[in-house]
Amino acid sequence: MAKRIGVHLGTAGGASNAVERANEIGANTFQIFSSSPRMWRAPKVDPKQAARMRELRKKLDVGPLVIHTSYLVNVCSQSDDVRKKSIDAFRGEIERAIELGAEYLVLHPGSWKGLTRDEGLKLAAESIEKAIDKLPWQKTPFHILIENTAGAEFSLGSSFEQVAELVERLKAHAPVGVCLDTCHTHVAGYDMVTAEGYAETMNRIAATVTFDAVRVWHCNDAKAARGSKLDRHTHIGEGTMGLEPFRWILNDPRWDHCAFVAETPVDEPGDEERNVRMLKGLVK
Repeated sequence: MAKRIGVHLGTAGGASNAVERANEIGANTFQIFSSSPRMWRAPKVDPKQAARMRELRKKLDVGPLVIHTSYLVNVCSQSDDVRKKSIDAFRGEIERAIELGAEYLVLHPGSWKGLTRDEGLKLAAESIEKAIDKLPWQKTPFHILIENTAGAEFSLGSSFEQVAELVERLKAHAPVGVCLDTCHTHVAGYDMVTAEGYAETMNRIAATVTFDAVRVWHCNDAKAARGSKLDRHTHIGEGTMGLEPFRWILNDPRWDHCAFVAETPVDEPGDEERNVRMLKGLVK
């Protein structure tokens, strides 16, 4: 099967339009938001859009479909009100993902400010369990993917160990896996840019989250330095990571089962296609 390489796309005019857009720019996988990422309330999925999404994906062989959870969701918030809103919003995200036929829903674990890290981890697991309770995911290919974070203070998931611990707590309750972000990994302090560092980082992944659990790589170069904890994405090969880490990941047989999705900025028309083309050009 061809390597699955794509990009985050907008959904103007309807979510299903993103499938055609992906195909037009040479992508065979893609990521979207299922609603506005900065609003708590979201409209229900239009059944016609869901049906068209499935039909176009099958016809054009575009998949998996990755959905990114709203930025507002913080499942380990110390605030009862924010946490309740987050649980409700995340449940809506899961419902929409299932209706659209998405394989993966990516979640940032959130911020535990005002708590201890262990309290945050416990709240995150409990909140996700509540959000998915009694939803009909069993007969679908759907998985929640916990994404590693850039390492900002109080941010849960900046280490592979934290991601692995959350996945371990959840796996008895929900279909769960991992999404790794190249920029987040780099700015959190892991070495991805030297051959020795890449090998050591892969060893750390193997010992924590494991290769099999990782279903999606977010392929983003970084504007900031390694270890800076600043989450600033830039175009492939134009940041502090350079091209080699992406070449290594794309050609590493341990990642053959993964989808590779760019979340790079759109500074000029054609940037989405340019970043997809750059990633495809690195595949041997």
